[in-house]
Amino acid sequence: MSDDTDKESKTEAATDKKIRDAIEKGNVPVSREAPIFASFIAMLVILVFVAKQRVSLLAEKLALFIDNPKSFSLATGTDAAFLIQTVAIEAAYFILPMVIILMIAGLSASLLQNVPQVVGERLRPQWSRISPMSGWSRIFGRAGQVEFLKSVFKFFTIGIVSILLLQSEQYKVVNAMFSDPSLVPELILTMAIRLVSAVSIATIVLVAADLLWSRFRWHRDLRMSRQEVKDEFKQAEGDPLVKARLRSLAQDRSRRRMLAAVPRATVVIANPTHYAIALRYNREETTAPLVLAKGLDLVAIRIRETAEKHGIPVVEDKALARSMYDSVEVDRMIPPDFYRAVAQILFFIFTRSK
Repeated sequence: MSDDTDKESKTEAATDKKIRDAIEKGNVPVSREAPIFASFIAMLVILVFVAKQRVSLLAEKLALFIDNPKSFSLATGTDAAFLIQTVAIEAAYFILPMVIILMIAGLSASLLQNVPQVVGERLRPQWSRISPMSGWSRIFGRAGQVEFLKSVFKFFTIGIVSILLLQSEQYKVVNAMFSDPSLVPELILTMAIRLVSAVSIATIVLVAADLLWSRFRWHRDLRMSRQEVKDEFKQAEGDPLVKARLRSLAQDRSRRRMLAAVPRATVVIANPTHYAIALRYNREETTAPLVLAKGLDLVAIRIRETAEKHGIPVVEDKALARSMYDSVEVDRMIPPDFYRAVAQILFFIFTRSK
């Protein structure tokens, strides 16, 4: 009951941090049907491109044991070891390409689903892996029911495909018993190719559905309650790195906003390189000059460059710029202490413009 209630409370999608943590712990969505399907495809490739040639070569090699058995001496243990070694080499030469193809198919099915990584957490002993209750819930839970339905689907699919194929080929099989025996391997190979092809096509739907289901179940299991989302947000807010990052982003946004407002300025009061304050004065808008932007060093240079680009007067007054920088705030009118000094500058600009 408590587990059901807990699941019902997890209504929020997993955050990026929750997903990152799950991946770092090795909890990733995995479809069990994809490697099986890849194995079928590998078997089909082996049957079509490898098996016929390899079987013929192996048959030629083994024919030596039947046609001319006296060519191999078994008088001593060394002779027997040599014979066993020869057979083992030929068998390995026959099997090795097939094993390589199967390995490539299995690895590809895993690599295409998730990026490989070494996760020590998966190696740590956990009671839930050997707990009877946990095993019972896995077998008879929703995941176990889905696996059972997939097994039933595969059983009936492979069974029906095999029956239909054998029924369609039964006359060829019977005729092969009364014809040239050398044609039987070719018939068996053809039937095997058709069977594996039919099974692969029939299970494509199952593989696609299992890929979607595995990712849906993974996201569903990672759901969080609203309280967990709040706690994670609070924890992230308390992280010094996160705070520094947020502060840097806020400063960047403020800097861009200030520079975008400079073209509306009436005058820029600046120290030659270190300080710059952009002011706007319009009697219909405010009773005193409004601070649109202020900056230090590089930002001050950017303010001056923007002002010069838009034809805004730049007045150099070291003392005034230095004192105003520490006292004024952006988007607010200048303090009364600077009324007289700024008024003289504005009077000079307005008189010159006339």
